[in-house]
Amino acid sequence: MKNYLILSVYTIFNNYFKLPVATLILISGMVGCKENNDRPPGQDKPNIILFLVDDMGWQDTSVPFWTRRTPFNDRYHTPNMERLARQGMKFTQAYATPVCSPTRISLMTGMNAARHRVTNWTLRKNTSNDRKNPRLDFPAWHVNGMSPEPGIERTVYATALPALLQEAGYFTIHCGKAHFGAMETPGANPETLGFEVNIAGHAAGAPKSYRGTENFGNIKAYEGTPWAVPGLDKYHGKDIFLTEALTQEAKLAMDSAINKNQPFFLYMAHYAVHTPIQSDPRYWQKYLNTGLDSIEASYASMVEGMDKSLGDLMDFIEEKKVDENTIILFMSDNGGLSAAARGGEPHTHNRPLSSGKGSSHEGGIREPMIVRWPGLVKPNTVNDHYLIIEDFFPTILEMAGSTRYETVQQIDGISFVPLLTEAAMPSEDRPLFWHFPNEWGHDGPGIGAFSAVRKGDWKLIYFHADGRFELFNLTEDIGETHNLAAENDEKLREMSTLLTRYLNEVDAQMPVDKETGKPLDYPEDARLKM
Repeated sequence: MKNYLILSVYTIFNNYFKLPVATLILISGMVGCKENNDRPPGQDKPNIILFLVDDMGWQDTSVPFWTRRTPFNDRYHTPNMERLARQGMKFTQAYATPVCSPTRISLMTGMNAARHRVTNWTLRKNTSNDRKNPRLDFPAWHVNGMSPEPGIERTVYATALPALLQEAGYFTIHCGKAHFGAMETPGANPETLGFEVNIAGHAAGAPKSYRGTENFGNIKAYEGTPWAVPGLDKYHGKDIFLTEALTQEAKLAMDSAINKNQPFFLYMAHYAVHTPIQSDPRYWQKYLNTGLDSIEASYASMVEGMDKSLGDLMDFIEEKKVDENTIILFMSDNGGLSAAARGGEPHTHNRPLSSGKGSSHEGGIREPMIVRWPGLVKPNTVNDHYLIIEDFFPTILEMAGSTRYETVQQIDGISFVPLLTEAAMPSEDRPLFWHFPNEWGHDGPGIGAFSAVRKGDWKLIYFHADGRFELFNLTEDIGETHNLAAENDEKLREMSTLLTRYLNEVDAQMPVDKETGKPLDYPEDARLKM
């Protein structure tokens, strides 16, 4: 195909001119291809589907993202993720943040959470969701999320990804969970951020019910709660699961764009597999029959229902004959839930990774990720380089051929298009940063207010409350079982200095010690006091 030929050109040009892959693709459409001149405007741009799952863990799939299969890979049935992996590239070390809103704001803005300061989950205006801590007061983080308008209190003002895609000629579709801004703020409505279509997105980060028979929470018994899913009235009273209703609506929206010969960006942001854990009746019994308890069988049925949605979207673009011009990116917003609400032993649902959602350990931040880009990404490939959620912002814009955009915010993300083409690789020494000066509300390994950095094989976590450090070599110890902080002072010093430098650079907020009334130390200062 034409795009494969571009790879060899890109390999040469990248070393001299640093041209993005998407730019070369657009150039190729103008040079030596007469038939392109007769196509409707915009048809050379690829359609883009970003399929984001809520709370899906690294192990919640039959696709192994490790060097070997595990019992969890045999528990879950995700044939369409397997299909997507065969068609594209699987990333084994893709990262998000420990909870949902920070990830979604990083995705929409390209900013690291330490910089945008939406560090915990959002809901009600001017209200923090931090749980109380006996020692710490938490900073005035941006509890109202992001805003496309300046001057909105306790928000990060930013140019949103869909607004830039809309400027580039895309029909922009939001479907599912939004969770970008608190209630009664501009960011609560995805349409203010550049989505032309908003299907079921609002301020809340979970549904009150997944069941159409319960109107997805819009019933008298649930009146007064903020969790009812809006805008799906035509499915009310029907025996349909929320995941399926969203999928049907997404297909209708894509069809509208296809009929107009307009490239589309579909942000398919499922509420699944977030709580409440409710059984998807299409798949529940098969998991009960394997011996799982009712909660875990319900959870597995939600995973498979999500996978069915992915397959339905893949089938749809094939039926419409746009599959060869459609990119699909699959990602989760944080690690799999394990501290509460699950069946079985807490903190074990993501093994060999430690802990889960809300944790600084790998189980809380490492995600399943797959990218399919026909003609550019070699099918059935695996990439072990790491990346982080804010990298999706510049990557998607490069995919869309939009490389000269302007934003009001500083971008932290780095495009991973070179990883997809394998034409160039980023530095192995690139550091990744996490910052969570908050209280999520559960206990467990790695859970608590923290800052962290990964560089190469090494990862350092600094816990704010007690000034404690955890240092791990992830290549040798993926389960974070052996804390090397007391054994490797040189690496501890190097990593704490690196993390402190970044926190200073972005003026990262820190909790306040209730006893002294002063913000807690950055990691290097804490290390020097040890």
